[in-house]
Amino acid sequence: MSDESVILINLLKVEPGKQDALIALLKQTTESVVRTLNGWRTTRLVAAKDGAGVVIYSEWESAAAVEAMRSDPRMKAYVPKVMELASLDSVMGSAVWSETRRG
Repeated sequence: MSDESVILINLLKVEPGKQDALIALLKQTTESVVRTLNGWRTTRLVAAKDGAGVVIYSEWESAAAVEAMRSDPRMKAYVPKVMELASLDSVMGSAVWSETRRG
């Protein structure tokens, strides 16, 4: 399953007790900035059950759209706020395979 779209996975390791604040900030950023950017398709936030992290799964039309998002001044304004709460690792790629249970 190869797809033209780009998937961006961000893994945020959050400081103890700060997961809810991080999720609120990420939702606010997505609703006020990310969804307005060209090339954005979808975003999902996945919270770790142990409260130690959040995964941001987002799909974009192209790698250029991801780079434009990263260089947008509104997004750059959020980075220090996120970094106060968590550390960040990021992977950008394309879907190469998936399987879904049917029935």
